[in-house]
Amino acid sequence: MPRPVPPRRLPVTPLLVCALLAGATACDSGNDKQMVSSDASIVAPTATAEKQRLAKTRFVANAGLAAGAAYQWIVKPYRAGTFKKGADGRSFALAKAGLAGGFAYNRLKAAANNAKADPLLSQAVAPLTAGIESLKGLATKFRKGEAGDSDIGILEDVVNSVKDAGTSAGAEVRNQVPSVSQLTG
Repeated sequence: MPRPVPPRRLPVTPLLVCALLAGATACDSGNDKQMVSSDASIVAPTATAEKQRLAKTRFVANAGLAAGAAYQWIVKPYRAGTFKKGADGRSFALAKAGLAGGFAYNRLKAAANNAKADPLLSQAVAPLTAGIESLKGLATKFRKGEAGDSDIGILEDVVNSVKDAGTSAGAEVRNQVPSVSQLTG
């Protein structure tokens, strides 16, 4: 025997059905012509200059998060000796470094993709894609505790090169330390 629907849900169902039907019929006009809205307040952001500005903003945000994660959870603990065998909190620091390495790689790749939408940034960042690709296995090295001086140096060089490329294109990158939830998400 089916359960009765609670009274508070009864008015929602017809409204939802009407909204779905109205939306479906409004979208399917039967022809392929583009619908034009008479509402002047709705403006699509299609201007080339606006796309470039958003690309620079996204580049700065992604590169800043990568730089902040690399410095806060990889470079700084490494210099403090936290990754050495027998150090207090080594396992947790290595786990965070592994997450930060993966996060930094992901954000640097996103920054390089953002740079493609801006002519100045694309010229400045294009030579750095090989350096970004060289960081691909870094997270695994940190999780296993196998990262050394050369790995830290390569990471710092790539992050600093991306920051310098942004600065030369008029998009100054500052370190932004992501939260632990951002690293895992």
